[in-house]
Amino acid sequence: MTTHMQAGDTPSVHTLVHLTWCENRIEHWIRFGRIAGEQRLDRHRRIVSFAPDSIFACVRWAGNAHGTITSRIDIVRAPAPGESCQTLAFVQPGGDILLRVAGWPKVETVLGAINAIEAQGIAAADVAPDHWRHIHTRVAVTEPFRTYTPEQHRAWLRRRGLRT
Repeated sequence: MTTHMQAGDTPSVHTLVHLTWCENRIEHWIRFGRIAGEQRLDRHRRIVSFAPDSIFACVRWAGNAHGTITSRIDIVRAPAPGESCQTLAFVQPGGDILLRVAGWPKVETVLGAINAIEAQGIAAADVAPDHWRHIHTRVAVTEPFRTYTPEQHRAWLRRRGLRT
Protein backbone atom coordinates (compact mmCIF):
# COMPACT_ATOMS: atom_id res chain seq x y z
CA MET A 1 0.00 0.00 0.00
CA THR A 2 1.33 3.45 -0.88
CA THR A 3 1.42 6.09 1.83
CA HIS A 4 1.60 9.73 0.94
CA MET A 5 4.52 11.70 2.34
CA GLN A 6 3.88 15.23 3.49
CA ALA A 7 6.19 18.18 2.85
CA GLY A 8 9.00 18.01 5.38
CA ASP A 9 8.70 14.25 5.96
CA THR A 10 12.10 12.61 6.20
CA PRO A 11 11.72 8.86 5.97
CA SER A 12 15.40 8.28 6.79
CA VAL A 13 15.09 4.51 6.57
CA HIS A 14 13.69 4.69 3.04
CA THR A 15 15.42 5.16 -0.28
CA LEU A 16 14.01 8.16 -2.15
CA VAL A 17 13.76 8.28 -5.94
CA HIS A 18 13.10 11.62 -7.66
CA LEU A 19 10.97 11.21 -10.78
CA THR A 20 10.24 13.72 -13.54
CA TRP A 21 7.72 13.43 -16.35
CA CYS A 22 7.63 16.06 -19.12
CA GLU A 23 6.08 14.21 -22.06
CA ASN A 24 8.58 13.60 -24.90
CA ARG A 25 11.35 15.55 -23.11
CA ILE A 26 12.25 13.95 -19.77
CA GLU A 27 10.57 10.77 -18.61
CA HIS A 28 11.70 9.04 -15.40
CA TRP A 29 9.50 6.24 -14.14
CA ILE A 30 9.48 3.17 -11.93
CA ARG A 31 9.15 -0.02 -14.01
CA PHE A 32 8.66 -2.28 -10.99
CA GLY A 33 9.01 -2.21 -7.23
CA ARG A 34 6.85 -1.82 -4.14
CA ILE A 35 6.52 1.89 -3.48
CA ALA A 36 6.31 2.60 0.26
CA GLY A 37 5.43 6.30 -0.04
CA GLU A 38 4.92 9.07 -2.54
CA GLN A 39 5.09 12.86 -2.52
CA ARG A 40 3.89 14.92 -5.48
CA LEU A 41 5.97 18.08 -5.83
CA ASP A 42 4.11 19.49 -8.83
CA ARG A 43 2.44 18.19 -11.98
CA HIS A 44 5.78 17.03 -13.43
CA ARG A 45 7.75 15.86 -10.40
CA ARG A 46 7.28 13.43 -7.55
CA ILE A 47 9.37 11.53 -5.02
CA VAL A 48 8.72 7.87 -4.27
CA SER A 49 10.25 5.87 -1.44
CA PHE A 50 11.25 2.23 -1.04
CA ALA A 51 11.75 0.23 2.15
CA PRO A 52 15.19 -1.20 2.93
CA ASP A 53 16.12 -4.38 1.03
CA SER A 54 13.38 -3.86 -1.58
CA ILE A 55 14.28 -4.08 -5.26
CA PHE A 56 13.03 -1.64 -7.88
CA ALA A 57 13.73 -0.60 -11.46
CA CYS A 58 13.96 3.01 -12.58
CA VAL A 59 13.89 3.93 -16.26
CA ARG A 60 15.25 7.31 -17.36
CA TRP A 61 14.71 8.65 -20.85
CA ALA A 62 15.36 12.06 -22.38
CA GLY A 63 14.66 13.25 -25.89
CA ASN A 64 14.12 16.25 -28.11
CA ALA A 65 12.58 17.02 -31.51
CA HIS A 66 15.22 14.83 -33.16
CA GLY A 67 14.60 11.73 -31.03
CA THR A 68 16.14 10.00 -28.03
CA ILE A 69 19.08 11.71 -26.35
CA THR A 70 19.61 9.16 -23.60
CA SER A 71 17.91 6.11 -22.14
CA ARG A 72 18.89 3.90 -19.24
CA ILE A 73 17.49 1.43 -16.76
CA ASP A 74 18.81 0.76 -13.27
CA ILE A 75 17.69 -2.14 -11.09
CA VAL A 76 18.53 -1.28 -7.50
CA ARG A 77 18.26 -2.80 -4.04
CA ALA A 78 17.41 -0.19 -1.40
CA PRO A 79 20.05 -0.18 1.38
CA ALA A 80 19.37 -0.52 5.09
CA PRO A 81 20.17 2.53 7.25
CA GLY A 82 23.94 2.83 7.67
CA GLU A 83 24.68 0.25 4.96
CA SER A 84 27.18 1.37 2.35
CA CYS A 85 25.78 1.94 -1.12
CA GLN A 86 26.65 3.24 -4.55
CA THR A 87 25.63 6.71 -5.64
CA LEU A 88 22.99 6.95 -8.30
CA ALA A 89 21.50 10.06 -9.92
CA PHE A 90 18.06 10.94 -8.55
CA VAL A 91 18.30 8.27 -5.79
CA GLN A 92 18.95 9.19 -2.15
CA PRO A 93 21.06 7.98 -0.45
CA GLY A 94 21.89 5.59 -3.31
CA GLY A 95 21.58 1.83 -3.56
CA ASP A 96 23.07 -1.52 -4.36
CA ILE A 97 23.10 -1.38 -8.17
CA LEU A 98 22.20 -4.83 -9.48
CA LEU A 99 21.85 -3.87 -13.14
CA ARG A 100 22.70 -0.70 -15.03
CA VAL A 101 22.50 -0.37 -18.80
CA ALA A 102 22.34 2.58 -21.15
CA GLY A 103 21.29 2.88 -24.78
CA TRP A 104 17.87 2.00 -26.10
CA PRO A 105 18.72 -1.44 -27.60
CA LYS A 106 20.09 -2.64 -24.24
CA VAL A 107 17.27 -1.00 -22.26
CA GLU A 108 14.77 -2.70 -24.55
CA THR A 109 16.48 -6.06 -23.96
CA VAL A 110 16.19 -5.63 -20.18
CA LEU A 111 12.55 -4.53 -20.44
CA GLY A 112 11.91 -7.69 -22.47
CA ALA A 113 13.55 -9.80 -19.74
CA ILE A 114 11.34 -8.15 -17.11
CA ASN A 115 8.24 -8.81 -19.24
CA ALA A 116 9.24 -12.48 -19.66
CA ILE A 117 9.65 -12.91 -15.88
CA GLU A 118 6.31 -11.27 -15.16
CA ALA A 119 4.62 -13.39 -17.86
CA GLN A 120 5.49 -16.41 -15.69
CA GLY A 121 3.54 -14.88 -12.79
CA ILE A 122 6.69 -13.86 -10.90
CA ALA A 123 6.89 -10.33 -9.49
CA ALA A 124 10.08 -8.73 -10.82
CA ALA A 125 10.68 -7.13 -7.40
CA ASP A 126 10.99 -10.65 -5.92
CA VAL A 127 13.57 -11.99 -8.40
CA ALA A 128 16.92 -13.12 -6.97
CA PRO A 129 19.40 -10.19 -7.03
CA ASP A 130 22.02 -12.46 -8.60
CA HIS A 131 19.81 -12.91 -11.66
CA TRP A 132 19.74 -9.14 -12.26
CA ARG A 133 23.54 -9.08 -11.91
CA HIS A 134 23.77 -11.96 -14.41
CA ILE A 135 21.61 -10.08 -16.93
CA HIS A 136 23.73 -6.94 -16.39
CA THR A 137 27.00 -8.69 -17.20
CA ARG A 138 25.61 -10.52 -20.23
CA VAL A 139 23.82 -7.50 -21.74
CA ALA A 140 26.94 -5.36 -21.19
CA VAL A 141 28.90 -7.62 -23.56
CA THR A 142 25.97 -8.27 -25.91
CA GLU A 143 25.69 -11.95 -25.04
CA PRO A 144 22.54 -13.97 -24.34
CA PHE A 145 21.51 -14.48 -20.72
CA ARG A 146 19.79 -17.33 -18.92
CA THR A 147 16.03 -17.30 -18.55
CA TYR A 148 14.78 -16.99 -14.97
CA THR A 149 12.70 -20.06 -14.19
CA PRO A 150 10.02 -20.78 -11.60
CA GLU A 151 12.36 -23.45 -10.16
CA GLN A 152 15.13 -20.88 -9.66
CA HIS A 153 12.62 -18.54 -8.10
CA ARG A 154 11.36 -21.15 -5.63
CA ALA A 155 14.98 -21.95 -4.66
CA TRP A 156 15.69 -18.23 -4.12
CA LEU A 157 12.59 -17.80 -1.96
CA ARG A 158 13.63 -20.81 0.17
CA ARG A 159 17.19 -19.46 0.60
CA ARG A 160 15.87 -16.01 1.47
CA GLY A 161 13.54 -17.57 4.05
CA LEU A 162 16.48 -19.29 5.73
CA ARG A 163 18.43 -16.05 6.05
CA THR A 164 15.74 -14.14 7.94
